[in-house]
Amino acid sequence: MYRRLQILVELVARVLAIVGGAVLLCIIVLTCVSIAGRALVTFDLGIGPIRGIYDMTEIGMAAAIFAFLPWAQFTEAHARVDLFQPMMPRTMDRVLDLLFNLAMLVVAAVGTWRLYLGMQDKLSFGETTLIAQIPVWQGYAASLVGAAGFILVAAFCVLRSGRRIAGLPD
Repeated sequence: MYRRLQILVELVARVLAIVGGAVLLCIIVLTCVSIAGRALVTFDLGIGPIRGIYDMTEIGMAAAIFAFLPWAQFTEAHARVDLFQPMMPRTMDRVLDLLFNLAMLVVAAVGTWRLYLGMQDKLSFGETTLIAQIPVWQGYAASLVGAAGFILVAAFCVLRSGRRIAGLPD
């Protein structure tokens, strides 16, 4: 049962990371096209910069960052200070990992909750971006997908840490 859960959680984290990478690639392409269009304005070819590229970049970057969080949590790649780790007993190190994973679960849950409330607020007021007039709630909704994945992965990491303390295999 644990192995199936591990495979599922890894798949969710991996897919979200790949989607986040695809979003970043789209932002790169859009930015390059917009810069090329800006450079070609002087030739009067009817080509110009993409209107609202800053808005699209802002929304895309937020969604991509949230999409990367589950993979960073699953692979234990978040920044840590391991200054005293070599001097600690193995059990103490595993207990600290459990505490870290619990803290990340709390951060993921609170962050997702606040992101959801922010999305509801932007939706109810109909706020849009300044230039492209993109509804702001859509950026929040895109980020919520990664945030929900972050909660799932963080909860699994708490379970994985507990299993390590109990001496069970990963």
